[in-house]
Amino acid sequence: MGRSVAAIILAAGQGTRMNSTKAKVLHPVLGRPMIDYPIGVALQSGASPVALVIGHQAEEVRAHATRTFGDRVQFQVQTERLGTGHAAREGIKSLQGFDGLVLILSGDVPLLTATSLEKVLDAARQPQCTVGLLSARVSDPTGYGRIVRAGAAVARIVEHKDASPAERAISEINAGVYAVSAAFLREALADLSNDNAQGEYYLTDIIAMAIAGGHTVQAVTVDDPIEVAGANNRAQLAELETALRARINRRHMLAGVSLQDPTTTFIGPEVVIGQDTTLAPGVHLRGRTEIGRDCFIDVGAVVDDSKIGDQVRIHPYTVMEQADVRTGAVAGPFARLRPGAELLEGAKVGNFVEMKKSRLGPGAKANHLTYLGDADVGEGANIGAGTITCNYDGYGKYRTEIGRNVFVGSNATLVAPVAIGDDAYVAAGSVVTEEIGPADVAFGRARQVNKPGRAPELRDRARAAAEGHKRR
Repeated sequence: MGRSVAAIILAAGQGTRMNSTKAKVLHPVLGRPMIDYPIGVALQSGASPVALVIGHQAEEVRAHATRTFGDRVQFQVQTERLGTGHAAREGIKSLQGFDGLVLILSGDVPLLTATSLEKVLDAARQPQCTVGLLSARVSDPTGYGRIVRAGAAVARIVEHKDASPAERAISEINAGVYAVSAAFLREALADLSNDNAQGEYYLTDIIAMAIAGGHTVQAVTVDDPIEVAGANNRAQLAELETALRARINRRHMLAGVSLQDPTTTFIGPEVVIGQDTTLAPGVHLRGRTEIGRDCFIDVGAVVDDSKIGDQVRIHPYTVMEQADVRTGAVAGPFARLRPGAELLEGAKVGNFVEMKKSRLGPGAKANHLTYLGDADVGEGANIGAGTITCNYDGYGKYRTEIGRNVFVGSNATLVAPVAIGDDAYVAAGSVVTEEIGPADVAFGRARQVNKPGRAPELRDRARAAAEGHKRR
């Protein structure tokens, strides 16, 4: 691997063109704050330590990065935003005693890959090379600094406003990603001047300083310019998200996952999907979701931070959050599995069934219009349509225990805490407030009363009441 690697990530800017009260680097890309991506790729490239330079909403950015990456990230606050060179000068304070290569990245470049970082690190490891940088070839380089080469090496970087007509015709631009010898970087940052129209310290000045000092600067061109594109406004943010989504979707398809319509399928960067699983149009897979082999996730399903086993079928418009669905289970359509919902092997929940902190045992079924909250349902049990577990009394939550092979009739109300033994039968419409023993049959409803021949009288009374209401 050669020399050790550290990283400085510049994330202090406000991002005024976002027109937002939120710091730019906290805006989400495929469900994760933008800053997660450069931190993640720096760590993936072996960087340690990683110094995050923060400024605008520093405490919010620090709190998020700490929750996500723990002590793998250090922080330096840039109290005055005096340019990229000044930000890097603040960042290197976290690298006291470090004597390797320093990656310098921007916090708003979420599509950068570890492969490209390794290429720029390899360039910086070459003999006599002090600085490696990433470049990109673009169709319209207007406004970007151009890479002027002398053979393979970089001769200089010229800003657009200072470029000659011949230099403006160059399509290779500076991508703002660097790998720099720590010793040289410390000296160069200390010598930076802000003697310019903006009164700022420019990081790009270190390139001219390296070349003037006789050092070699190598530029590595990325395969796709979108990889080094930043997000300065909401439109660019959406473009980056679209590109990242396409990259992730392609990776899964090449690994054996079928996407019926990749343009409408959203798969988060941390999602894992097994071979021969098929995703229908409009599926959203978020967070740290794991899906097994040979599953079918149908139209419009939303799965967030959940685990799905092999050969599971998720019917249309099912919503899952922090749920666990085992091999061969079925959910939906229009089911909602809330945190703590578990469907064991072969279990089924159907349309308009809601589960929360409940377990449906192997082969058990709740096929229609049911709420199971804080419940354990045994193997092979059947929960009838309209059944609910009354788990909350306004003060506390209580559990319902339903045994193996229990049959619960439609429209039953199970008032927790309550237990139903194995092989028991609960009659339709029952309100169950007491324990039911194994193999018992329970009726918990009022006795039916028939009034012979009274229907016409009831209709006449109802009709008269309606006429009187209209006259009023």
